[in-house]
Amino acid sequence: MNKSQLSDELAERFDGNRKVAAHALESVVDVITRSVSTGEKVVITGFGVFERSVGKAGTARNPRTGDPVEVAARPVPVFKPSKELRALVADEGQPEAEPI
Repeated sequence: MNKSQLSDELAERFDGNRKVAAHALESVVDVITRSVSTGEKVVITGFGVFERSVGKAGTARNPRTGDPVEVAARPVPVFKPSKELRALVADEGQPEAEPI
């Protein structure tokens, strides 16, 4: 499912109002993005945790020349699914839709 399809799915829950659904989705993505980029952890109970982590420094290879290249440690976004989400995916079950 891509962002447009997710917005359409949300629109069904907002009585078919695509504009409100698209705005809600954009707002959630924006808040999560800004929070994680500043180092804040975003926890959505029953879904997972978005946070910033530090990628390891190391040595890589230049694909064109094959020469080794030093890669510095850098911040990267990380998502850790909740136990509930992992169990749901492992069981291949569908959650019951909760009314909004």
